[in-house]
Amino acid sequence: MSSSLCPPFSFASIIPPIIMQNVARNGTSTERDMAIHTLGIGESFRAYRAAQLPTLPPGVRRMPLMAQATMMRSIYDADYKTELPGRLVRTEGAPPTGDPMADEAYDGLGAVWTFYNDVYDRNSIDDRGMPMLGVVHFGKQFDNAFWDTRQMVFGDGGLFKRFTAAVDVIGHELTHGVTHYETGLNYFQQSGALNESISDVFGIMVKQRVRNLKAEESDWIIGAELFRGTNLQGVGLRSMKAPGTAYDDPVLGKDPQPGHMQGYVKTFNDNGGVHINSGIPNNAFYRVAVALGGYAWEKAGRIWYETLRDPKIRRNSGFTAFARQTIYNAGVLFGVGSKEQKAVSEAWRQVGVQPK
Repeated sequence: MSSSLCPPFSFASIIPPIIMQNVARNGTSTERDMAIHTLGIGESFRAYRAAQLPTLPPGVRRMPLMAQATMMRSIYDADYKTELPGRLVRTEGAPPTGDPMADEAYDGLGAVWTFYNDVYDRNSIDDRGMPMLGVVHFGKQFDNAFWDTRQMVFGDGGLFKRFTAAVDVIGHELTHGVTHYETGLNYFQQSGALNESISDVFGIMVKQRVRNLKAEESDWIIGAELFRGTNLQGVGLRSMKAPGTAYDDPVLGKDPQPGHMQGYVKTFNDNGGVHINSGIPNNAFYRVAVALGGYAWEKAGRIWYETLRDPKIRRNSGFTAFARQTIYNAGVLFGVGSKEQKAVSEAWRQVGVQPK
């Protein structure tokens, strides 16, 4: 991978920093220590990636390499340390290890690779056959999971269940890689919220495809498995169907997501509210998928994927620019004035985004 062709990247993890900040304020002494540890690691990786990756000129795309699509997975065990990648424990085609995290990571990486390959004819994360690397047992009770442009890293969790248990979380984080190689959306304010939303969109579709769920059958909850078997008051990290309702917990706080531009949150916290305001485009996608029915990846997902690859989407694109191109691409794919194009236009109108 040529670093000169990589767009800038900020540390993006599945648990928003605002949740960890709430835990650091509201939790027990043990929970506060875990939260501070998790936040500290996030800051370290953010600084590291910012120092390593140069800027990709606006509008420049990494061109696909015509190679046979072959899945190549490697799973490592960090042995509760923070050095990466750790000890190799499973390679492509090898039998299960017996460690639930290692085997869930292997299966989850495979589910994401298969989704992108089978549905969108994409050859791995970078569309050039990039190997899929996963690291489990990262840190001591590390309450997060992230993709650092080279590998997917999973904590065992403390407040939350182990992070390999949720395939939509794996789909979410690896889609940050897809966005990284396609548009390099800035991870700040609206473009960052759009970046987060795109990861939720494809993460939920990975889960739906694994479970063979149509749009109307899905829970539209991101990270539901992280809450199951815990004492947390909530159903997941985010609700695409009803932003702002996913959790209301004494330690985590209340889900801050708006589902309409009237509730847009202006803040410098969370990289300008990237995990907060992503609820708005999330809800737009949910509305499109349910309006069109069937499997979300067939129509709504196709529109979103082609828009992610659209040269008119730049690093600083916001909701309006993305909405405009989804409407345009719906017309290209399904016909101008088609029900698909009308559904996309109406969904954005319903969340308060109205492209001119």
